[in-house]
Amino acid sequence: MSPSAIRQRKLYEDVAERLEQRIAGGDFAPSDPLPSERELMETYGVGRPAVREALFHLQKLGLVELRSGTRARVTRPTPQSVMDGLSVTARHMLSSPDGIQNFQNVRIFFEAGLARHAALHATEEDIADFEAALEDNRATLGDFAAFERTDVAFHYVLAIIPRNPIFTAIHAAFAEWLHEQRKTTLAPGVDKISYAAHKAIFEAVAARDPDGAERAMRDHLGYVSRRYALVSEVQ
Repeated sequence: MSPSAIRQRKLYEDVAERLEQRIAGGDFAPSDPLPSERELMETYGVGRPAVREALFHLQKLGLVELRSGTRARVTRPTPQSVMDGLSVTARHMLSSPDGIQNFQNVRIFFEAGLARHAALHATEEDIADFEAALEDNRATLGDFAAFERTDVAFHYVLAIIPRNPIFTAIHAAFAEWLHEQRKTTLAPGVDKISYAAHKAIFEAVAARDPDGAERAMRDHLGYVSRRYALVSEVQ
């Protein structure tokens, strides 16, 4: 196909676009059932395969819910459903030669910002929750499976502080996508290094030191990134 050629749209794409417009326009509210497949076939003059593909497409977008034996229902997209929809694409990107490094760099950028925000805006209750997560992390030193779990929980507290569900969804996605990296980098002694880094991050946040909090987070995740690269080379 030449660069200037126009790709012919598929029927299901037209059906999905029209349904999406009707949902956005308020013809169907969240939890409302859509017309039956037969009604949609008659309305848009297409066959059942085009209708079903359109509904599957809208499901991937988080706009409809499909259940066997019932009509499709309109749903409201959530940050988590959006991130879930990116998982397949993310895994393909992770498998590319620079995939892990690219995701690590994005994580550093994201979490350094969260640490800075926490130092500036965390409430006393947030600080208490952060300290409790740090203590849970300390208590699991030597138990790699438990340490990995409390590691994720420690970073999760920072994602909660902005009170923005998109941030917690992004955090959950990175925790899933970089799960193998966490497992690979853990080794005897490394958990103590990670805990010390977590302690430095907490202390900077508790001291209301945004520059120190951001620097501590960058140092921590930079070390994790370098260690993963080293271990991967050996393997």
